[in-house]
Order: sequence, then structure tokens, then C-alpha cells
Amino acid sequence: MNIAEEFITPVADVIEKACGRIAPNWPLDRFIAVNPYWGWIDRPFDEAALDLARASGTSLYMPAEFYRDAWERKAFSREDLQHALDEQECAESPEVIIEALAHAPTPSSGLPLLCQVGDTPCALGIASGRESTIVHHVGQFCAAYFDERQAEWGPSLETRLYPAWRAALAHDHGVELLLQAPGITQRAARLPDEAGAAVGFILEALDVPQRSYEAFLTAVLMQVGGWAAWCAYLRWEARQRGRDDQSIVDLLAIRLAWEYLFDDGERSSASTWARWQSAFAQASRAAPTEAHKTAFIVQRAFEYNYQRSLARAVAGRPPAVPPERPDIQAAFCIDVRSEVFRRALEDRAEDLGPQVQTIGFAGFFGLPIAYTPLATHVHRPQLPGLLAPTLSASETLDDQDAAATLCATRQFRLTDARARDGFRRLPASAFTLVETLGLGYAFKLLRRSWPAARPRTQIDHTGLRASEASHLRLRLASADGEGTALHADLAENVLRGMTLTHHFARLVLLAGHGSQTSNNPHAASLDCGACCGQTGEINARALAGLLNDRALRITLSSRGIVIPDTTCFVAGLHNTTTDEVEILESDRVPPTHAQDLKALRRLLEEAGTLARRERAPALGLGHLARQPKTLLRAMRERANDWSQTRPEWGLAGNAAFIVAPRAHTRGLDLQGRTFLHDYDWSCDFDGRILELIMTAPMVVTHWINMQYYASTVDNRRFGSGNKLLHNVVGGHLGVFEGNGGDLRIGLPMQSLHDGTAWVHTPLRLSVLIAAPREMIERVMRSHAVVRHLVANRWLYLLQWNPEDSLVYLWRDEQWIKI
Repeated sequence: MNIAEEFITPVADVIEKACGRIAPNWPLDRFIAVNPYWGWIDRPFDEAALDLARASGTSLYMPAEFYRDAWERKAFSREDLQHALDEQECAESPEVIIEALAHAPTPSSGLPLLCQVGDTPCALGIASGRESTIVHHVGQFCAAYFDERQAEWGPSLETRLYPAWRAALAHDHGVELLLQAPGITQRAARLPDEAGAAVGFILEALDVPQRSYEAFLTAVLMQVGGWAAWCAYLRWEARQRGRDDQSIVDLLAIRLAWEYLFDDGERSSASTWARWQSAFAQASRAAPTEAHKTAFIVQRAFEYNYQRSLARAVAGRPPAVPPERPDIQAAFCIDVRSEVFRRALEDRAEDLGPQVQTIGFAGFFGLPIAYTPLATHVHRPQLPGLLAPTLSASETLDDQDAAATLCATRQFRLTDARARDGFRRLPASAFTLVETLGLGYAFKLLRRSWPAARPRTQIDHTGLRASEASHLRLRLASADGEGTALHADLAENVLRGMTLTHHFARLVLLAGHGSQTSNNPHAASLDCGACCGQTGEINARALAGLLNDRALRITLSSRGIVIPDTTCFVAGLHNTTTDEVEILESDRVPPTHAQDLKALRRLLEEAGTLARRERAPALGLGHLARQPKTLLRAMRERANDWSQTRPEWGLAGNAAFIVAPRAHTRGLDLQGRTFLHDYDWSCDFDGRILELIMTAPMVVTHWINMQYYASTVDNRRFGSGNKLLHNVVGGHLGVFEGNGGDLRIGLPMQSLHDGTAWVHTPLRLSVLIAAPREMIERVMRSHAVVRHLVANRWLYLLQWNPEDSLVYLWRDEQWIKI
């Protein structure tokens, strides 16, 4: 049901547009990267930057001092500035732009709200006292309403968000006292019962000009942007299931209602309302400032400098000669951290002897699955948030009686653990827990604080002993039941997407990835984004099981993909914190491949040593780079340290997405900044594989890139602030920075900054595709989202021309050589 069907009001379309500007934000246990500007991609980047500055005071650019420092470090040149000026047909000289950087601009405060007029700023001048209190009030109510598994009691969910808030406010006299605004409850009683009607009522009561409806409602929503993003997620999830969710409209009505509640109804020229109207009109007419134009030019020069360096690295480079029949093939996620490990693996293979081919592919391995751990009711998506699962994966035992016994055993253990967890959460438990449970629990608390070098443990196997978990096998099912034809379709699409249809090695590794951290609410942000903030273990095991199935191989052979009987697929998990790769279900590898498996393990250990050595300086462990065993232990200890705020740097520094055969980039040091997706256009006869890459992995990498970008340029609005101040909300909804306020979204500062300097450099993603122009342009013509991203400069599209091996940039409907 859409808004217009739910209530009849002339503002229905405007409400839909304002709500559509808010991007969804996934919960902590499925934390995936999202472009928080997703609702603005239909506008050119610079125009959206101006509109966002007007609406909320946010900036899409770094402060002037950042660019001044970058200029002094020669991170961009006069030539880059001139190129950026030429693109904009700007007659000013680079010297004028550099001179302008010496003058820091006054930050925009956004469209004024009525509650801010005549109020005094609160701490640090971030917001008015009333505004801060209102946001805190709304945040506490939303935290209680949406809570799923943290609070012992909460509001009834039978009533929608807005009516529930309105009913609660009727009995809350503390707000009147706190804000020194008597009469709030009486005015609240005049509000309409339904959210959409309330929005229309308030717009009319405040006499907001109709031409400003959308801008005003957008500004109001962005005052509670974190909770708006949560409500947008609920709507996104509901619409994927063919339903709808109106929580974001309710939230808009709640926050807008506070503007009405602070309006005393006086309309004289000296009234608060009149002063607000004047300030609002003036802010609405604000034109782009010189500082805005300067920042746009310098940011583009900064990005062009990176594109030139990338073009220099790849242009005219003869591709490496891949082995005709490699001994080992290893498929990794396109994640930028895999680039470091793949390069190390290839380097060590050249020294140790085995012929190795590495492959880049989305980490969910093309399987649209949701996973249900044994004996639980969890239904966890293992695919990008853009997609909906169509298959289910679960674990079981071959022996059905043994499986039933193990299910009952695990359920008992999990129930017992929940009971003990409930006891720990009782109000007095902080003082009585150790006394009640004895010194053994005190020892457990102390042990957690000691340095430990434990390897990664699988959270999916909580309540199972290691010996029990080792016998579990994955089972795939669909709505139509299990079938070889359906599985063969999946397997064929995956193999063709990998360009892995012939010359199979004896051993093929499918390596998912995951991180290892302790006491980290944002742990999922370091796992696989393509697996919806989970590790790639389930997907890798599922695909390996499919491709080892003899019946499925017979079906594939009839479709032109012949997998030799001598080929064995194995699943692995790349621990991105310690750069160790664990082979999963190695007991299923036949004895004929024992030596192959031994060679693979040795190669992975050697590659891990190289990768850790490369990453050590960024982690402050450079002094251990030449001590491999000590370095590995130090990285494991960081992973298990519950006080460590920077166990790894995740995808910080990401800047490019290369879609090309690995032979084109093999041997290049891309510094862990590049997503690598294998693709051979000569095997893509109808262009469907390229279309899939540009509409799925390209969008996912863009989301990752923009999450890091936004969290860096404006961490207060689109990041989550200081990890040390985080409190988890609702069990897994997100975090507060402190004890309340808006829900914090995006990445914490500790994921972007090392305390001295930025680790992430905010650059829009440069997508480099090795394919003929007509194939690339055909995808742009067919998909509006791709057109918006490219034409409006939310990312850059570059072609690696197969004819001359040079790099060209798509701009103004033509290809320009870099």
C-alpha cells in the first residue's frame, strides 16, 4: 500500500519524495555498506551537495585545510586542477583555486526549524538546546518501540509508531518541564490521529510555502536522519517481500509535530513564527558559494590525479600469460583486502613452483541464499542487500536420528545460555554476579583481558562442540524443493560469471572471507558486504558441495561446461584480520588430492606471511614485519583484544573497481585499494555477464565506496562517531553515541582515522572496465540506476580499450582519453 492509497492529501507525493531521499541502514548484525546519498543519485553530485547543505548543513567535501594539506603533499597537481576547471568550462586559473583554499568557508547550518529560533546552542554549538532535547526524546521513544531483543519490556507493536508516540506524549509531562514549554500535551491532542494527515495539517498550520514542502520535510527528516535510515530499511525489507512499511512516514510526522508544538500561534511581525519564516525564506534562496565551487573543483582534481596514476599503471601493459592448466585455482571475493592476499599468493607460487590462477568474484558466489543454523529459527540472508534470497541453506547430519538428537541437545544448551544471559542483565547483577557464581566467573572475566592468540571461532556453532560441528553438512532447498536442474542453473551462472568454464585445476579453492574482532558492535562491517555483513563461509561451502556433485556435473557437461573427474572444489575462509586462510571440510577432500591439499596449505601460509608483512606498518606493527611468527601472534592478539578499536582497517582506502581478466593486472601493486572482478568480454557473447556486473557488483562497490566517503566527509551525520562512547540500541538496531539521541549510522572514526591522520582518502569510485564501448554503453542505456550513477558523477566510468590498451573516461556522452 502506498501513501496515496492510505490517505487522501495533496502532500502525499511530497511526503513520498522526502522519505525517498533517505537511504536505508541495515542492523548491526547484518551491517552492510550503503550509500547514504542513495536518494539523491537522480541529481548531479554538485547539485545534490548544494541541496544537502541547504537542507541539513551537511557537506559532501572535506574542509579546506584537508585540500591545502593534500596540495602541499603533492596529492594533486596544477595539471589536475586545470583538467577539473576545463571539465566545468571555468575560466579561473589553478592559482586562484589554490589561493581560495587559504580561506576556510563558514559551514552551512541548513534550513532553520521553528524550534531553533530564539534558542541557545547546546554543547559545542552543534544544535540548539531544544533541538537536541527533541532528538533525544524521539530517539529514546524509537529505541523502545523498535527494540527486538535487548529490553525486557517495551511498547506494544500493535499500534503504529506515530499513534503510539502521540498516546505516550499525552501522559508525559516531563517534556514540558524540561523544555519549559507548557501546553505541549494540550496542543498534541489537536493533532490528527493519522501520520499523513498530521503532516498536511502541520504544513498548513505553519503556513509553509507549497514550493518549499519537499525541502522542508527533507530537512525535518534529516534532523533524525539515523532513525529515518532505520525506518527506510524497514520499508526496503518490506517492499522486497511485496509489502510496505510506513514507519518512516510516522517518524516524519513525529518530528514535524514538534515544530507545531513549539508554535505558540502568534503571527505578529515580531513573533517567533515570523522570524522563522524570514530565516527560512532567506536560507531557501541561498546560492552556491565560492567555497562550494572551489571544493567541487579541488575534489575533482584530487580524483583525477588518482585516475591518471591508475591509467599510467595499466595502459599499454601486456597481459601476463596464464597457465593453460593451472595446478591450483583460487577464487576470492572482489573485496579490496583480497587484492593484497591474491598478489601475495601469486608471488609465492612463482617461487615455490605450483601454477596458480587467482579469480575475483563477488563473495556470496552468486548463491541467493538465506541461512538457518541448526536447531534455530534464524533466517539470515547471505547475499547483497540489493537482492532477496530465493534459496535456503541449513546444516544437518547424514543420519536423521543423530540429527534429531543433536538438534535437541543444541536447543537445550542455547536455552540455558539465554537464561544465564537474562540473569546477567538483571539490575543488580553487576554487583552480585561474581558473588553468586563464584570466583570461577571472576577468573573468566580476567582471562578475557589477557592477551590471547586464539584463531577465529565460528559464532554459527555456538552451543555445539567442535567434534559435533565438524560432522554437519550444508543442505540447499528452494520453494520448489531440491532439484539438480535448479542447482545446475545456479552453478552454470556462477562458473560463467567467473569465466571459469574450462581448463579446471585439480584443486579449486573457493575462499569466502570474514573478520575476527572482540567486543565490537560493528564487527559485521568488517565481514563480507556481499554476504550481507556475514562471513563467506556458508556460501563457499554450499558452492563447493554443488560443484563436487557428480549428477550436477553430468548436467553441466550437457551445457558445455565439462568439469574433469580429477577436479576437486574446496571451501576456505580468509580471515582478513590475520590474513590466515582456513580450509573448510577438508575431510571431504579425497585421498587422491592429499598432496594437492598439502601444497595449497603451504602456499596459503607463505602468502599470509607476505600479506601480513605488507599490512603491518598500517597497524603499528612495522617493527615485527621481519618476524613472521611474532607478527602473526600480535595480529591474533589484536583480533582477540576486547579493548582494541582498530583490529584491522577494513576497506579503508578503496578507490577503484577493475573489471578485467586477472592477466591484465597480475604483478601490479594496487595497494589494497582496488576491487578486482574477473571478466573476459570475448567470452560474454550477449553481454549479459557485463550487465550483471554493472548492475550488481558495481552498485555494491559504489555503496561501499560512498559509505566510507560519507563517513569521512561528514562523520557527525553519516558516521557513528567515537567507538568509546557507543551503546548498542535495541539489541542490534545500531548505536547511540552516549546515552541517547539520534541513531548513529555509518562507520566510526576509528575505522577511518588513526588518531593522527586520515587512513581513508575520500574519492568517488573509479570503475575501469576492459570491454568494447558499445557493450558498456548498452548497459547504461538499459538501466536508469547505472545512468544516474555515471551521468551524475556519483562514480566514474572508465574503459580499458581492448584495441589500443589505453584508458578512456566517459564524460558528456563521449569517451575522453586520460
